[in-house]
Amino acid sequence: MRIRNGEGPNVLLVAGNHGDEWEGQIGLGNLIRNIEARDVRGRLVILPSANFPAALEGRRTSPIDQGNLNRAFPGDAEGTITQQIAYWIEHALLPGFDYACDFHSGGSSLIYIPSALVAHHPEPAILERTIGLAKAFGAPVTFISKAPGGDRAFTSAASRQGVVALTTELGGGGFVTPESLSIAEQGMRRVLAHVGLLQGPVPPPAATRLTETLGDDYYVYASEGGLFEPLVELGDEVSARQPAARIHFHHTPWREPEIVAFERPGLVICKRVPARCERGDCLFQLATTR
Repeated sequence: MRIRNGEGPNVLLVAGNHGDEWEGQIGLGNLIRNIEARDVRGRLVILPSANFPAALEGRRTSPIDQGNLNRAFPGDAEGTITQQIAYWIEHALLPGFDYACDFHSGGSSLIYIPSALVAHHPEPAILERTIGLAKAFGAPVTFISKAPGGDRAFTSAASRQGVVALTTELGGGGFVTPESLSIAEQGMRRVLAHVGLLQGPVPPPAATRLTETLGDDYYVYASEGGLFEPLVELGDEVSARQPAARIHFHHTPWREPEIVAFERPGLVICKRVPARCERGDCLFQLATTR
């Protein structure tokens, strides 16, 4: 969907980068059907299901080539379908935009406190502009992190094209709640108003807790395959060496469960959903107040 009306900022809104992350896809669909051209000053482009094959199958990755779009940038014009989509987004779509938002959630395997995610940027001015977008979005938590996927993520593609980009983690678990969808939809409109594109009534401001996730010690991973028993919940404040989970073993039920612990203190912002886990699966993510 494209709307151009008069002079103003150029803004790109994207969801469905991972096909099983629904809040952004539904929220952008609702925005497409409800926004009026008369309320726009500038250019607005919405791509609600970027990895369309993955979205149709309800999968994180493409069923055609198993490609993870958010690990495929800058892409390849002659590569697999996911590489071609990444190439088109970075080299044909992104150039010329001032701002971009890429709406993610925890997908089928993780659930987050609805959050805005700011990819850490070495230039302080760009970092502060991105934090400004996150504050306008108004999710309960904002965390600053190393760009997921390194230089192969959407945020890195946007940075290479000179676009200030914000992303999110808006719930997940393979389902959508009224709360997470409301946070997504209101945040979308507040961001568009913040940059001067959306005119007229805007949802009231919402406070966000500014945090950061800047190292591997903020994460807890499964040490072995088995059944994941969480020992804490989303929103808990935890301490270093506190037990995070127990891993139970199907094939040796007489064996004592393996206990995995947090390496540092922090706020639990993300938790694994399925009980079945394999070695290396992410179980928890922490954030600390910035």
